[in-house]
Amino acid sequence: MAIKIWKTHSVNDFILKTLKKKTAITEKELFTSFSKEFKDLGYKDFNKLLMNLEIARKIRTTSMKRGKRRIELVSSE
Repeated sequence: MAIKIWKTHSVNDFILKTLKKKTAITEKELFTSFSKEFKDLGYKDFNKLLMNLEIARKIRTTSMKRGKRRIELVSSE
């Protein structure tokens, strides 16, 4: 039986800390690092988290070209 370990930081904090290090990053790069840390959450959950952070005005997403988005940190509070 596999042992599950609780994370000491929230998912939103992980995304914001990752963006704080690089300021702006592509969606694919962010999802890759996100999926390594949170293996039990999928792409649908990831998009929902990004949408919530964008509504809270913590991040900004912009379309670069077809199917590719750039995510940047607006506020780290």
